[in-house]
Amino acid sequence: MSTSWTTRVRKATLESYKPEDLLPDTQPAYVASWIYIFGVATIAAFVMLFATGLWLTLEGPAWWHTSSIGHFANSMHLWSVELFFVFMVVHLWGKFWMAAWRGKRIATWVSGVVAFMASLITAFTGYLIQTNFDSQWISTEAKDGFNSIGVGAFFNALNTGQAILLHVALLPLLLGGIVVWHIILIRRKGVVPPIDNDATLEGSK
Repeated sequence: MSTSWTTRVRKATLESYKPEDLLPDTQPAYVASWIYIFGVATIAAFVMLFATGLWLTLEGPAWWHTSSIGHFANSMHLWSVELFFVFMVVHLWGKFWMAAWRGKRIATWVSGVVAFMASLITAFTGYLIQTNFDSQWISTEAKDGFNSIGVGAFFNALNTGQAILLHVALLPLLLGGIVVWHIILIRRKGVVPPIDNDATLEGSK
């Protein structure tokens, strides 16, 4: 049997993730519940975040401060952030109380928590690049906090260019990759059933 890297990648992807699992056309009856909807709503808000963020990036800070359309795009981006975090927190807490790591789904749960932590860092850099009084205040206070724990030499909260680079070029791609991995794990193990459901361990078989 071939031991090349292409063989190993094929075994780790195509042979582990079947098309009917990645793109199912049916779901269990218990998925028709609001607690499951919040995960999809989080993804929808993230897509809107990505789209409006790309729009703002292409036009630049002067545009979103002086243009009425720019104000609209900036507001859409802000409200997408607010909804993203509301939906994600509800989804996260809902899955915590459902013990969503059951049925060998610990990797799914951990990837969701990591996505939440990554989104906090991404949002923080976003608040630093608003180029208004709020961002100046946040960056000044954050600078003192970073210096107090010894990381000020690596990340300068007062450096707007550094914050823009992280917020636009690195963190959204990192967060998007984690979200995609989270979805793939859900598709592979299936949606976690309610605690009182007899099919609790169905996804682990």
